[in-house]
Amino acid sequence: MKGRWAQGLQPRLFCWVITDRLAVSERPGGFARSHRKVRRQEELLWLSGRGFTHVLSLLDSPHNLRAYEEAGLAYEHQPLGRADELAERLDAVYSTIAAWLADPAERVLVHHEELSDRLIGVMAGYLLYSGLIDAGTHAVVIVERITGRQLGASGREIVAVTLDEGIRRAG
Repeated sequence: MKGRWAQGLQPRLFCWVITDRLAVSERPGGFARSHRKVRRQEELLWLSGRGFTHVLSLLDSPHNLRAYEEAGLAYEHQPLGRADELAERLDAVYSTIAAWLADPAERVLVHHEELSDRLIGVMAGYLLYSGLIDAGTHAVVIVERITGRQLGASGREIVAVTLDEGIRRAG
């Protein structure tokens, strides 16, 4: 492959939450019926070429996991689950991201099916968990600016659970 195609394609709705360290996007290859295997391969090529070291899938299903393995990208699959499971699951998601980002060489992509309220809410929650932001309202405003999307009820619920359950990084 030569030229532009050899570099792959940036995943749809890709944006940095922490510049050059932590990013979000919709599922590589697209979501649901719009998912395309060739597009997924191009997007994984782009991620590999940009030095991404880990992919964290928050999908309920195991979609794409084999493709990450074939592309040589380390991954973790941590479904968010139901609302009554959020506290436990969010703690695991946040601690996984924090452990990876403890190494300055790491670049992490977190995705859900699409760039949804839940994914954006997880990023706001992570900013709180990590101590980068100290107030829920500030975390919401920052992720809304970063993603260019307004955070809805399910995303705000994730922020509320993070705060109400005291899900914070130890130390």
